[in-house]
Amino acid sequence: MKVVIIEDEKPAAEKIQKSLQKIDESIEVLAVLGSVKESIQWIRAHEQPELFLMDIALTDGLSFKIFEQVKINCPVIFTTAYDEYWQEGFEHNSIDYLLKPVKQEKLEAAIKKYETLKQYFASNFKNLLSWQQQSNGTGYKKRYLVKRGIDYISIKTEEIAYFYATHKLVCLVDNNGQKYILDQSLSDIEKQLDPSIFYRVNRKYIIQMNAIKRIKSSPKSKLLLEVYPSVSDEISISPENAAAFKDWMGH
Repeated sequence: MKVVIIEDEKPAAEKIQKSLQKIDESIEVLAVLGSVKESIQWIRAHEQPELFLMDIALTDGLSFKIFEQVKINCPVIFTTAYDEYWQEGFEHNSIDYLLKPVKQEKLEAAIKKYETLKQYFASNFKNLLSWQQQSNGTGYKKRYLVKRGIDYISIKTEEIAYFYATHKLVCLVDNNGQKYILDQSLSDIEKQLDPSIFYRVNRKYIIQMNAIKRIKSSPKSKLLLEVYPSVSDEISISPENAAAFKDWMGH
């Protein structure tokens, strides 16, 4: 396995390298990068690794800035001293979020998760192609394959009320209120959906138009949504996005 470590603290980077060697001596560290700028330059000049191990708070900013400048196609394991970025991390190719000091067993479990996912998608590549081909002529996804117990079922997009992120998970809720866990980020799901039907109302929710039952104004020009099936959360739209949302609802 070929990996790249993005970490601005030399002792932490060395510890990760040693931990990786304990897990599997065949793991090859292609580079150790210490800043957003250095990482962007390296990624632009080299073939991407199979996996990034990435700190979040770097010397010149958050590592999320890297994703704004270059396209990262491989999975990422975030290693950080801060727990408040976990949701944003899972919107950027993350398969795990490890808090420092990173324990050997936690890193080993994360690497094992990567290997399991790699084997799964490799063995089911034909199925993935088939799911892609199920999308309509516009290229938007027509259905999602979800797990219910030990079985898999297919849910059409018109049967989906909304998607939401919670506790490091992304869930799909259908029109009947049934909830299913997905192995994708909200950002990836947003790209798969018809924007005339689904709207990313905030960092936590993507909602289908027909699921919106009421729109209420609140102080400071914020909008509050009531949806069906109902949720316990307050679903809000910031004043900055309120105008765009109203245009979408009226198109």
